[in-house]
Amino acid sequence: MGYADDFICDAETVVIGRKGSINNPIFVNEPFWNVDTAFGLVANRQILLPKYLYYFCVHYDFERLNTTVTIPSLTKANLLQISIDIPELNQQKDIVEKLDKIEHLISLRKQQLTKMDELVKARFVEMFGNPILNEKRWNQAPLSACVKSIDNGKSFVCDSAARQDDWPAILKLSAATYGYYRPEENKALLDKKQFVEESAVRAGDLLFTRKNTPELVGMCAYVYDTPSNLMMPDLIFRLNTTEKCNKIFLWKLINHELFRERIQAIATGSAKSMSNISKERLLGIEIILPPVELQTQFAAFVQSTDQIKSTIQSSLDELETLKKSLMQTYFG
Repeated sequence: MGYADDFICDAETVVIGRKGSINNPIFVNEPFWNVDTAFGLVANRQILLPKYLYYFCVHYDFERLNTTVTIPSLTKANLLQISIDIPELNQQKDIVEKLDKIEHLISLRKQQLTKMDELVKARFVEMFGNPILNEKRWNQAPLSACVKSIDNGKSFVCDSAARQDDWPAILKLSAATYGYYRPEENKALLDKKQFVEESAVRAGDLLFTRKNTPELVGMCAYVYDTPSNLMMPDLIFRLNTTEKCNKIFLWKLINHELFRERIQAIATGSAKSMSNISKERLLGIEIILPPVELQTQFAAFVQSTDQIKSTIQSSLDELETLKKSLMQTYFG
């Protein structure tokens, strides 16, 4: 294995960052100028296939090489101390072919998930138009006319780790930040007695992140189903809608890229700090309000799409598990 620094690297080079995200190597197929923020690892092709080296680097934990600094970093000396087992070239080729096939399938599954999300966004615009321009001339109303109440979460000192089994826990902000409910993003309560039933997450909840970065503040997640004994944190609201407003419709409206600017406009806080949305500002925001029958029709489409996504996600999870297992077998 060769080390490339400050010159044009050959094609099929493994590139690793020198600081920060050092555990995210990439495989470069074209020659490139190696900048001082990264290392280029060039395989001795007589004994080592470049793609085999890449998969080894994907599996290897580079952060363990430097535990004395806050920001993970790599040096040339770090890299040169790494030991790699090198099987025969034909065996390396077989390993690479197997991992390439799995990587290809993983990439396809991720593309399918992205396309399903794009389909829902396109369907929203097809049915309701641009929610800001309102060219379809739907009735409009402040959110206060569509939400009968907003529930607060709770704040407790918790364990830094996620809970085990059904031990009571409180959700992390990341459980709703990216538009989908992720119950595994939680922190275990230190004492079962801390659990507050009124703040428990339930199926059918619409969770709204009231505080986050300026880009992500005000994202929503709809809860199709949830494990028991999970609570909302104080950084998340639960929106309880009236019969005028379907929760799934509101979920996709709030998260839609065409509507995000209006959500972000009601947040307070500087661009360099966490933004916050108060109940008062949220209730005052104006939204389109199509007939509830049309909202329900759209919600059924979303639910059908999410069922397909769930199947794709299960397949993706299985592929990721298989990849991890094979990498452990091949590289230890």
